[in-house]
Amino acid sequence: MNLLLLEDADFLDACHVRLQGRRLQHLREVHRAEVGSTLRVGRIGGLMGQGQLLQLDAQQAELRVALDQPPPAKLPVTLVLALPRPKMLKRTLQTIAAMGVPRLVLLNSYRVEKSFWQTPFLDAQAIREQLLLGLEQARDTLLPEVHIEQRFKPFVEDRLPGLAAGTLGLLGHPGDYPACPRAVSGPVTLAIGPEGGWIPYEVTLLEQAGLQAVQLGPRILRVETAVPALLARLF
Repeated sequence: MNLLLLEDADFLDACHVRLQGRRLQHLREVHRAEVGSTLRVGRIGGLMGQGQLLQLDAQQAELRVALDQPPPAKLPVTLVLALPRPKMLKRTLQTIAAMGVPRLVLLNSYRVEKSFWQTPFLDAQAIREQLLLGLEQARDTLLPEVHIEQRFKPFVEDRLPGLAAGTLGLLGHPGDYPACPRAVSGPVTLAIGPEGGWIPYEVTLLEQAGLQAVQLGPRILRVETAVPALLARLF
């Protein structure tokens, strides 16, 4: 935990917070914090700063905090991602939060197994927990927006063109396509398919919505590898 994230409910007043549960355990067992220790803290959705530990025992911790630093800037990207398998989804959510993706759309596609949509990892609270782990890692406080779209065709035909308007629309897909551009300067809408890639029908619809197919080379990557590889190349 590189940043201790604070919920609104943690605040006793503007400058004091009380922590319990996982974060308390982390302070005691990982940080091995002691009364008087200074820690990096951030309010979810707000500023970051320093917290001084005033009290620590097995039940709770109390800190005095001073929040005066903005979180790091987000990437100018909307990521459209075919729903990964559940275990991979958890890791990918952490990655996109850590890398600064502000908006994620989880989308159905032909190669997404129907059972994936039944996973409890898609519950709003479960998604939030994984995003918070990514924010803690990267020292950020702003949660990405996550939208879930279970109907491919209506989303791509009716909503994706509006999302992609005014951006560089890219479709990550293996094949005989141009190489993904590097170090772009403007906003991007990036679509990444499931393992095995988009089917031709989906590629056609995504291209009609304003996205250009690009590739990273001959190697076929897992989704959890393709996401950071494409983001790092683009920005």
